[in-house]
Amino acid sequence: MQQEHSAGGTGMTKTFTIRQLTKEFAVTARALRFYEEESLIAPARRGQTRLYSPRDRARIMLILRGRRVGFSLAELRELLDLYDGPGGSASQMAEARRKFSERIEVLERQKLDIEQSLQELRDGIQNIDAALGSVAH
Repeated sequence: MQQEHSAGGTGMTKTFTIRQLTKEFAVTARALRFYEEESLIAPARRGQTRLYSPRDRARIMLILRGRRVGFSLAELRELLDLYDGPGGSASQMAEARRKFSERIEVLERQKLDIEQSLQELRDGIQNIDAALGSVAH
């Protein structure tokens, strides 16, 4: 982590390099540049060096968590924009809650589909084992 003088010169602002964030989050520099291209994060520049703010770091954390649970980049952009846009935090949280609930429903359906598929495969193995056992005798 680096310390940098704020624009007004009245304090210090923490910044992170791309290398620090790739190590911390186990992602590639290319992934962070992609999130920047998609306007999900907006690191400052010092020459060719990207300097990530605590806000960028928090957004990366949210992006990665969202991707793990199946949110698309478009959905993540909407969620992140809720916190940047006008309006009260209660309406922002209500919208985020609605989106989270929708994602839970999707994941629950996928979980059920996976459990059914696993049972079908187990049944198939039992049928094969039974057929192989009758052939061996």
